[in-house]
Amino acid sequence: MSLARLVVTAVKVEGRSKSEVARDYGVSRRWVHELVRRFEADGEVGLEPRPRRPRSSPQATPRELEEEIVALRKRLSDQGLDAGAATIAVHLQRVHGSAPATSTIWRILTRRGFVTPHPQRRPKSSLIRFEADQPNERWQADVTHWQLTDGRDVEILNIVDDHSRLNIAADARATTLAADVVTTFADAFARHGLPASVLTDNGAIFTARLRGDGRTALEVELGLLGITMSHSRPYHPQTCGKIEHFHQPQKKWLAKHPARTLRQLQARLDAFRDYYNTTRPHRAVGRRTPAQAYTARPKATPHGIVIDPHYRVRSDTIDKSGTVTIRCDSQLHHIGLGRLLAGTKVTLLVADLNVRVINRDNGHLIRALTLDTTRDYQPRGIRPGPPKRPQPWNDVPRQV
Repeated sequence: MSLARLVVTAVKVEGRSKSEVARDYGVSRRWVHELVRRFEADGEVGLEPRPRRPRSSPQATPRELEEEIVALRKRLSDQGLDAGAATIAVHLQRVHGSAPATSTIWRILTRRGFVTPHPQRRPKSSLIRFEADQPNERWQADVTHWQLTDGRDVEILNIVDDHSRLNIAADARATTLAADVVTTFADAFARHGLPASVLTDNGAIFTARLRGDGRTALEVELGLLGITMSHSRPYHPQTCGKIEHFHQPQKKWLAKHPARTLRQLQARLDAFRDYYNTTRPHRAVGRRTPAQAYTARPKATPHGIVIDPHYRVRSDTIDKSGTVTIRCDSQLHHIGLGRLLAGTKVTLLVADLNVRVINRDNGHLIRALTLDTTRDYQPRGIRPGPPKRPQPWNDVPRQV
């Protein structure tokens, strides 16, 4: 018997006063009154333990917003698109200007039965990630299979940028031949420039090294352009993990948008590429779109990781410490110009790493330098210590 039943029995059956029962059993008189009231209203059920959770919370997500989150989840899933909490948050941000925390959206989706736990998955901390430092530093390419609605098997050649996850190309063909691969890469070069390297698996259209019969058409073409080509270890698809992972959302989209012909399939691939590159936030690039990540940094070239020609003109004012700042490759660098020039309005002429600082009022050159990207504060080439004062002419020793 619970203490609640004992207290109510002492009051209702034994006829003792509520104050006496509260004193004898070491409970508050208010609780005794509450128990008696609940027993008289609901009987034995009223004595069952009740949750202490408040009926409402001012911090709770509004019901309308919760329903909008659920509707977004259903709509994105029905279209075969990524419907994770971060993607939903981005869509809400675009519509309302703000969105709940990703963890809040996950809790709502879990409570509504949209999230299935996967305890068998490896923790993220156990994974080793490799990522190119710049766009066009490495492209990954692979061929995956798909089936049209009439049962015909076709092949899709995909290319993604290793750094930004940009879908460079997605071409559907009945059978992808070596010459077709060269055609796809040539079109990609025309749109995005030449990459520094290309990574593929050991498919016969990509490499002939396992057969020992020379080089494929793609290997010859890339070699002529100075592009490095490498291949994954046999039976080790993890090396090309980014392109392998890209196949999953692409096929999820295609499953929701079936195609009867190759032309229809190509149209579906083009539509998905546009959405994937420009709309869908990608977890691997800081929840930016691949297009944003691809254009955020200078691109690599086949001759090494170098900066593409970059020109800009920027106005600034020398701060009280005598410096101006310039951002290069997402890093801020300080250029010292001297405290005597504090408050001077200047114009910065930037050509790649070459920077010229011009006085905006009179056009005089204040400083010209080549930016050292390894240093925050750019050295001025001045020796430490007080500056040497010029010697007066009358102090110069006369020659006799």
